[in-house]
Amino acid sequence: QVQPVESGGGLVQAGGSLRISCTASGRTGSRYGMGWFRQAPGKGREFVAAITWSGDSTYYGDSVKGRFTISRDNAENTVFLQMNSLEPEDTAVYYCAAAVYAPASLRTVAAGYDYWGQGTQVTVSS
Repeated sequence: QVQPVESGGGLVQAGGSLRISCTASGRTGSRYGMGWFRQAPGKGREFVAAITWSGDSTYYGDSVKGRFTISRDNAENTVFLQMNSLEPEDTAVYYCAAAVYAPASLRTVAAGYDYWGQGTQVTVSS
């Protein structure tokens, strides 16, 4: 079992940048795909970004393409989400998730992930 733990959330002004991290503990010797999702108040969980274990494939939600970048450091069991040009609409709780095995068709949906973190709040002020 793997336990993702998010960190780095906070308050930032519109147009600013923030990097959040997710460190996985537990059975980190396995090769997990990792993803970020977010949930704003009163809305459903939205896919943000995903990366395969090798890092050779990345995926992004339409609303963050060109602004957010996902990366990972397997030696540190950590995945990062660099968020630039932040907008008030990016305000949400950001969740990190790990997938034991997710075919390409499931890498952008919550159902493709097996383990979830508790989330970190990102607030973008206008």
